[in-house]
Amino acid sequence: MGGSALVVGAGIAWLVALPQRLIAAVMAIGAGVLISAVAFDLMDEAYARGGFDSTALGFLAGAAVYTFANVLLSRQGARHRKRSGTNPGATQQNADQGSGLALAVGALLDGIPESVVIGTSLLGGKGVSLVTVAAVFLSNVPEGLSSAAGMKRAGRSAGYVFGVWGGIALASGLASLFGYSMLAGVSPDVLAAVTAVAAGAILAMLVDTMIPEATEASHDYSGLIAVLGFLAAFVLTKLGG
Repeated sequence: MGGSALVVGAGIAWLVALPQRLIAAVMAIGAGVLISAVAFDLMDEAYARGGFDSTALGFLAGAAVYTFANVLLSRQGARHRKRSGTNPGATQQNADQGSGLALAVGALLDGIPESVVIGTSLLGGKGVSLVTVAAVFLSNVPEGLSSAAGMKRAGRSAGYVFGVWGGIALASGLASLFGYSMLAGVSPDVLAAVTAVAAGAILAMLVDTMIPEATEASHDYSGLIAVLGFLAAFVLTKLGG
């Protein structure tokens, strides 16, 4: 469900020419929701399972791994994978510039940590976290919107765009299955570290990719919009608890 939002966002962007300010506003909402999920869902859960040591190490490791991988992908043409392509100097590469694989891997890099967390959240026997799924869904819609709009402007075909996002949505589902099946029975410290790794990667992704897109087009209101997203996720967290 979380991964399908990528295809939904891509479909909207492909069929409708949305104003960049609207795309940026949706991106800001998704950023606020994800920040809330990291703070109140992932880090709290990791700390409850493994304490400070596993949580802190995992959090820093996730941010570091994401950052280094993102730097490598950026050099291959995936720096602006969440950009809608209307800002000078912040556009995706054209279809003939060989950045397709980097874009796809970059999107996987953004989505896999979120999906693994959804799978591991089932291990407690309480069902999947509604806030986590909502956060992933709301953050994936603007990613699909922004990236697909940029891909379309870069000259990529419909088959390419929907093939990429459909494949990534499928990979996200498999990542959730991996989190549920392969991590069952591991120690609480390991689960805590995995959850914190995802939290660190998500927070680094927000600062590196989502927030720049949100602030560049709607900088006057992006902070307020992100706060609204954060508040909505916070309310869901408390109601769900």
